[in-house]
Amino acid sequence: MLASVQWGNFKIGDLFEISTPKKKFNANAVKFGGNYRYVARGESNNGIRGYITEPDRYLNPANTISFGQDTATIYFQDAPYFTGDKIKVFTLKNRKLTQEAAVYLISAMNRAFSAFAWGSSSFSVNILRNVSAQLPITASGNVNLPFMENFIRELAAYLTCANLTDTELTKDEKTAVRLFISGDIEWVEHSLLSLYGNATRGKRLKSADRINGNLPFVTAGERDTGVSAFIRNEVQVFSSNTITIDMFGSAKYRNYNYGADDHVAVVHTEGLPRLVVLFLTSAIHKVANAGQFHYGRNFYASDADELTIMLPSINGKPDYAFMETLISAVQKLVVADVVSFSDRRIQVTRDAISNQIETI
Repeated sequence: MLASVQWGNFKIGDLFEISTPKKKFNANAVKFGGNYRYVARGESNNGIRGYITEPDRYLNPANTISFGQDTATIYFQDAPYFTGDKIKVFTLKNRKLTQEAAVYLISAMNRAFSAFAWGSSSFSVNILRNVSAQLPITASGNVNLPFMENFIRELAAYLTCANLTDTELTKDEKTAVRLFISGDIEWVEHSLLSLYGNATRGKRLKSADRINGNLPFVTAGERDTGVSAFIRNEVQVFSSNTITIDMFGSAKYRNYNYGADDHVAVVHTEGLPRLVVLFLTSAIHKVANAGQFHYGRNFYASDADELTIMLPSINGKPDYAFMETLISAVQKLVVADVVSFSDRRIQVTRDAISNQIETI
């Protein structure tokens, strides 16, 4: 869906009317317990500090974005609200702001303000208007709001179907993340050969000889994760839940049966839990894809047999339980950035997965 989209840069002021509330309430003075949300600059609960009752004439309209002027905390507000000090109200020009479009726009705005540090400065309206965000555009060069809305809807549907809406870390997952961050783990070097036996090399199948079918055929390259064709030739079929390493040392997890050409080595991890194999894929890629393999020096199955990786271990043996728990936690942290939005808990936000945790 993103492969064919065109992008453009837009100033915030071209997209939104930016206004200062008619009255800015002080959190230390308001009496909580009322009908309308009170939005401040906090980083949780959509900025909502509580609910208050004040004259309706001071309400900010629904379907707008609240912006913390000296915190860059940005939230979609789908109901009328009062605001605290230093909150600006963003109203989309020319049309009503939907929740789906807001999710996408806020993600882009967060990237635009990514270098901002809490309390380091205060954004004037003029500064806010001139900050640029990269957004999808139509053929005529306008902001493509329908694309943004459809993207978020499809992403929400996928996450629900894939059962990726549980983002609450268990006690064990919290412990695993804490141990990983603190470095309080025993890391031991292991050879792939000793753990998973000989890697298998695929067999060459020229493009002209490939017969169209349903079996993914893996070759070297990053595009489409190396799947260059779907075939029905008589080839060796490798099992799902295995790892491929191409001629450049790029490791990828395969959750489907597939064929492979002679520039691909297959590491046989079929018997391990899926999350463990995801951890192993990252560990292998880190070692094999460090620049030592290229067109002049290809990676082969024999190189996989000589490859060693560092793994969390107990008494010298790989701690697969820890790996599985850690990856489960990482998955939830990533998904939390995508699905935690507003007070309904299962809403979707498209923000950088890459911003959570570096490759293990």
